[in-house]
Amino acid sequence: MNKEISTNNEITVLIVLYKETYDLISKTLETLKLYKKIIIDNGCDEGLKKKIEASYKIESYILNEINLGFSAGYNQAIKLCKTEFCLILGPDCIIEKEAIIKLHEAYLKYDNCFMVAPTSYNKSDELTYTGGPLPENSNKDIILNLSGDTCVESVLGACMFVKMTDIKKIGMFDENFFLYYSDDDLCRKIGKINKSIIQIYAAKSKHTHGLLVETNKYLKVFIREYNLMHDALYYYEKVNDQKYLNLIKKKIRSYLYKLILKLLFFQLDEAIKIFSRLFAYYKFRLRFKRRDG
Repeated sequence: MNKEISTNNEITVLIVLYKETYDLISKTLETLKLYKKIIIDNGCDEGLKKKIEASYKIESYILNEINLGFSAGYNQAIKLCKTEFCLILGPDCIIEKEAIIKLHEAYLKYDNCFMVAPTSYNKSDELTYTGGPLPENSNKDIILNLSGDTCVESVLGACMFVKMTDIKKIGMFDENFFLYYSDDDLCRKIGKINKSIIQIYAAKSKHTHGLLVETNKYLKVFIREYNLMHDALYYYEKVNDQKYLNLIKKKIRSYLYKLILKLLFFQLDEAIKIFSRLFAYYKFRLRFKRRDG
């Protein structure tokens, strides 16, 4: 019991919200009552804040007036964290205290370890993707069927256990990533300093892989497609993957033609999807390619 109390005092759970419901976040918070918690709300929902703080003890609860994105939100939480370790946790990821203790024990057990992550399951207790290769090296959606702890190149940002001094030393998350690829980028930085990322078999979490929360279906499509394209372009630019970048350039040429066709046939969902990708491509070129003249 003393060991468990000590562990609780050394760990803060960091959560970034954006338009999540109380029902979803309460399921995540229910298993974390013994841990310090920092919440960053990029949706600036004062009503949700009052409701959560009435039911749970939260060390810091920040309302951002504008949506800063995943990377900036978690960096904000990391800067507020005062414990030795943090558990970066998605609002749609449920993890029991016993699993958090196993993550902590695994981190201390393995030499050269930078980060550990649990093995995740869905609502039906089916194994889901947690970790694997970096996206430039292979298909990152292949689910690893583990029989023990396994070193991986990258893990999802849904649940990452890390030492505070370590993550600060490598510069935390790159805030140029808004919604996607920031976890891969962080893991890539870890690999570059020859440190290990380990998926822990005995530490289990339930990841529901929550969908983007937005009531306007067209805005929802735009947000997802725009950020997915923009963040992918930025990631592959950073890793200098010219094969991927050239493939996107070829696709862009056909997108204009496809956009016109979709509009002519009133296929609005598909038209918005294509427009979002086009807009992301040109915004990326404008923001990061000015130095090319």
